[in-house]
Amino acid sequence: MTSPMPASTEHSQPATAALFDFGGVLTSSIFEAFEALGTSLGCDPRLPLRVLSEDTVARTLLVDHEEGRINERAFERGFAACLRVRGVDVDGAGLVRRIQSGMHADKDMIQLVADVRAAGFRVGLLSNSLGDDCYAGFDLDAMFDAVTISGEIGVRKPSRRAYAIACARLGTAPEATVMVDDLRQNIVAAERVGLTGILHREAFSTAARLWGALGLRRDP
Repeated sequence: MTSPMPASTEHSQPATAALFDFGGVLTSSIFEAFEALGTSLGCDPRLPLRVLSEDTVARTLLVDHEEGRINERAFERGFAACLRVRGVDVDGAGLVRRIQSGMHADKDMIQLVADVRAAGFRVGLLSNSLGDDCYAGFDLDAMFDAVTISGEIGVRKPSRRAYAIACARLGTAPEATVMVDDLRQNIVAAERVGLTGILHREAFSTAARLWGALGLRRDP
């Protein structure tokens, strides 16, 4: 059941559409998946993610992969080389699949997408892709009105273009759109171009904030 409530604090009018990130929003935490990879490699669980965040070579590899310039195997080879420099004995083959194996679908968030759509709002996916087949098991075209994936459009969040393309595909103005993402930098970037940002941590609080931004209150 839904009932009217005041518009969200971010904009004077309620939003009419929502964009959702994939990894860490429709799935379990990607940070935990990277930590599980580190544990399985016998190193500091935080090392793989730290390398991607702080190592210039590794970060360039990630950006190139997410924007579709190199494939999964090329990213894995380069990432493994960066890890070996730090004393980790690892072969690159299968690294991305090992990360993905630590992630599972968040059924509550998937249901939220369906509920928002059923309530008459447009819903879209805006995702930075990691892996050549990272959306296996998800029928994205059935779940969303529009799907925007970084590897297909050649630009990734937090680029302004990524949000512009996603809104255009969804047929909505940024000012009428909510972005749900688990990375703070992506929320900051979305808000800079006019979207309402919701930093996702768990389904219950995200749902409450999203319904509020859409101008509805969802009764428990």
